[in-house]
Amino acid sequence: MIVVKVKYRDTSVCEVTITGHANYDDFGKDIVCSAVSSIVITTVNGIDKISSDCLSVEEKKDQMKIIVNHFDEIGQKLLLNMIELLKELQVNYPKNIIVK
Repeated sequence: MIVVKVKYRDTSVCEVTITGHANYDDFGKDIVCSAVSSIVITTVNGIDKISSDCLSVEEKKDQMKIIVNHFDEIGQKLLLNMIELLKELQVNYPKNIIVK
């Protein structure tokens, strides 16, 4: 299962950690993993294009951590949109992804 943990400071997203595997299908055919990757990478790349120092991203085996270095309105809106998209996946694939 993919686990997405979101930390807030007041009402702003300050950190997102994504761990695990969806195990929906075989490696290379897993549509849930593919969707999560697409949502997260598109969001991070979009924020990076707007403000290259807004986020730090740490990648380890089976884990990605997104850390907000400074808060701006557009970055926060994009992160909140990412979280909503991941929650929609959770509704459709509750055995494969959870957003906390």
